[in-house]
Amino acid sequence: MTRASEEDAPGGRTKQDDPPAAEPGDPLIKRRLFADLTPLRTSVDYRRLWVGNTISWIGQAMTSLAVSLQVYDITRSSFAVGLVGLFTLVPLVVFGLYGGAVADTVDRRKVGLYSAVGLCALSIALAGGALLDYQHVWFLYAVVALQAVCAALNAPARASMIPRLLPAEQLPAANALNSLTMTTGITLGPMLGGLLVGLWGYQSAYLIDAVAFTAALYAMWRLPAMRPGSDDAAGGGAGAADGKRQRASVMDGLRFLATRPNLRMTFFTDLCAMVLAHPRSLFPAVAVVWYGGDAKTAGLLAAAPAVGAMLGGVFSGWQGRVHRHGLMIVVSVAAWGTAIAVFGLTRNLWLGVFFLAVAGCSDMISMVFRNTMLQAATPDAMRGRLQGVFIVVVAGGPRLGDFLAGSVGQAVSPRVAIVGGGVACVVAVALLAARWRAFLRYDARSPEA
Repeated sequence: MTRASEEDAPGGRTKQDDPPAAEPGDPLIKRRLFADLTPLRTSVDYRRLWVGNTISWIGQAMTSLAVSLQVYDITRSSFAVGLVGLFTLVPLVVFGLYGGAVADTVDRRKVGLYSAVGLCALSIALAGGALLDYQHVWFLYAVVALQAVCAALNAPARASMIPRLLPAEQLPAANALNSLTMTTGITLGPMLGGLLVGLWGYQSAYLIDAVAFTAALYAMWRLPAMRPGSDDAAGGGAGAADGKRQRASVMDGLRFLATRPNLRMTFFTDLCAMVLAHPRSLFPAVAVVWYGGDAKTAGLLAAAPAVGAMLGGVFSGWQGRVHRHGLMIVVSVAAWGTAIAVFGLTRNLWLGVFFLAVAGCSDMISMVFRNTMLQAATPDAMRGRLQGVFIVVVAGGPRLGDFLAGSVGQAVSPRVAIVGGGVACVVAVALLAARWRAFLRYDARSPEA
């Protein structure tokens, strides 16, 4: 509708009703440009949860790096370090689905609290092993596997709490803030972990991680009870008795997803990016062959997407005003694939870092809208199980992408793997959008699964 038609229409706004134009430095410009902090201001429970999660994410990233360094110190084997990822992936995939079903069956606050206690205890176990000089790699594998089990139970419960704490219109802002939590952890955690291990040993990183978990524990402890079956803004909640009848129904969640094309598309589009165009496993080879660098260069390449995602989170104020979430997801995934393909064509290090940062920013935007759709278009009784599927896709997709990129890079060349993967991502997401055009018309003001 044009401005003239708005003025002429019954009940339409007139020029006198329009807000004054924003001047440079006006707080309105800052709200539109920078991350929307409204969820932190309006909900004390969400604010405590966000702060606790941010602190604990940094601690977990510190521990992740420290474990990899300790495994290599014991074995002097890169293969042994790679097995850490395998021992993490399998429990995440298996218990991610189960954890979602648990979150739809019992009090989500209790699931989040008890699983966070488990993560804290496991960090203490790692610190104890390091202090006692218990140099056995299978002990480390066992602990990281148990950590993955706790994380798979914690993440769906924690994510499905957000729509209970905030109104639907604040979910995009909340998910942008949550993405900022993750990218902050991914960026700062490894740097702090490496510094602490170098100065005071592995136990220092593990002990600080355990202390950091107290922030998440406090936030969970202060939350109200979140039993299954309560209806909310998203609608569709079953009664408490219904929630009990659906106990441990992982298959119900998958059957529900099979009948919801828009929700399925959020997973399909992410798999296009993470499986087809995920060059992380090629960074060590690219650092040496393309740029004549070393491990520091590979670290720079690995950090670039996280930095781009962090900047995307900081400047995310505009996202709350976007209603066509499906269209934004498709555009963002296509931008990821394009940036990865262009990165594969560059031979200038800083230009390559720039395009990887662009890819990371695009992925952050996609994640915000995918998570918002998942929360808003899913009935409360199914949110935990759908978040479990989300965890499986988020954890499994990049691992499959690492394997695919590494295999093609070894068989042909890194350039073919990276450029071909980026192009394949763009083509695949375009075909999906052409097949399910309703996804492009998805409107957050009337969410449909």
